Amino acid sequence: MAATTGIVAACAALGVSRASYYRRRAVKLLPAARGGGQQPRALSASERQTVLDVLHSERFRDAAPAEVYATLLDEGTYLCSERTMYRLLATAHEVRERRDQARHPTYTRPELLATRPNEVWSWDITKLLGPEKWTYYYLYVILDIFSRYVVGWMVSHRETAELAQDFIAETAAKQGILPDTLTLHADRGTSMTAKPVACLLADLGITKSHSRPHVSNDNPYSESQFKTLKYRPGFPARFLSIELARSFCGPFFRWYNEEHHHSGLGLHTPAAVHYGEAADRQVTRATTLAAAYAAHPERFVRQLPTPPPIPVVAWINPPTLVSEEVPTMP
Repeated sequence: MAATTGIVAACAALGVSRASYYRRRAVKLLPAARGGGQQPRALSASERQTVLDVLHSERFRDAAPAEVYATLLDEGTYLCSERTMYRLLATAHEVRERRDQARHPTYTRPELLATRPNEVWSWDITKLLGPEKWTYYYLYVILDIFSRYVVGWMVSHRETAELAQDFIAETAAKQGILPDTLTLHADRGTSMTAKPVACLLADLGITKSHSRPHVSNDNPYSESQFKTLKYRPGFPARFLSIELARSFCGPFFRWYNEEHHHSGLGLHTPAAVHYGEAADRQVTRATTLAAAYAAHPERFVRQLPTPPPIPVVAWINPPTLVSEEVPTMP
């Protein structure tokens, strides 16, 4: 296709950037790797077996290849290099770390989809600076990722699994969560992964989900909400008491839920989306914009203005789509 229409036109027709085309082409033009055939100077099968027999012998079975190599040289014997001994042992799966070290598992990338309120919640705990250095209060927040509505919050002196357990149970009861209808996502903090919290979620029929270690992007909604809190005008450098911390958070979360027009919700408030009022408000907005257009169409150069759309899904880590095949040169 590129030969007849040109590279620019071919990439535009297929929806592929030219950078991707040239990158794929460069990969295809790289010289092929040398084959894995037998090298003329390589040890024969019988010689390799002889080396392994020596390494497995009673005399050398507890010795490192360097010791074996040096000892044989002192006796006037050369079988192979020290590095070749290591290669033969590795091929036979006989080289490993001698110490018992922790093997970290491969954590699955969480992929969570919400198409309605109370389907996926995200929760986290952040520190609020107390009156003195090294003193903190702990703010627990549960957020619905579809509506961005804060369904529950609490300020406490401590961060404990027992407090988290009671907090989650009360919030689920307040929202009327039925078994097997909700997924609760969090990072891997001590309170989030504690056994009492896991048992509570199992009893309530709530599916638990966790971020990968050291990956803050796996819990983006809670992180964004905490940033909105701490960048809010009037947020103090320190709270002189836990009562003052609670008196600040109360009005803030009322504003966040009921007055804050969220950019991720088509400029609707979280409460409007959470309780199904956004659709009616969207009709009102469209009617207002249509009236403005009818009164002064010259002020709207391109087309009839429409309100920002309301998102219909919310993702934590949407799955990666496989791109189309890049056109190749004939």
